[in-house]
Amino acid sequence: METNEIHRGRLIDHVHLVVRDLPASQRFYQAVFDVLGVPMGGVSDSFFWADELFVSTAASPAAQGQLTGRHHLAFQARDTAMVDAFHQAALAHCGKDNGAPGYRPYHPGYYGAFVLDPDGNNIEAVFHGEARRSAPSVKVTF
Repeated sequence: METNEIHRGRLIDHVHLVVRDLPASQRFYQAVFDVLGVPMGGVSDSFFWADELFVSTAASPAAQGQLTGRHHLAFQARDTAMVDAFHQAALAHCGKDNGAPGYRPYHPGYYGAFVLDPDGNNIEAVFHGEARRSAPSVKVTF
C-alpha cells in the first residue's frame, strides 16, 4: 500500500473548482503556486490538485457535469514581496486584475492582491503582517 502524506491544521479541508478550460487554469495556477511555493500534487486529463485545491473539468465524476460558480480563494503569502510576485505571475498567465497589491483596511498589516482566474474566480494572496507560527503545518501520514 502506498503511503500518502497531507498537511492539515487550517479551517478548510479542500476546495473543488470545476472549470471550462483545464489547460488554461492549470497554467494560471501553476504560475501562482510556483510563486507561493506550493507544489502541484497531481495532474491528469480531467483534473489537477495542489494542497487543498482540487480543479477539474465538468466531465470529472466529482463535478457531476456542473461548473462551479464564482468563488473567492485566498492563499497565504510569506511577505509583501510574495503578494506582489503572485499578482505579476497571475496577470502574466491569463489572470485579470481585481485589486492591485496593497494594504487593506481589514486589519492592521493586511497586505493583499486580487486577480480573477480564467473562470472568473476571485483569487487573492494575502500577507497578514509579521507573526510567528508554531509550525508550518500539521503533517498527517496514512
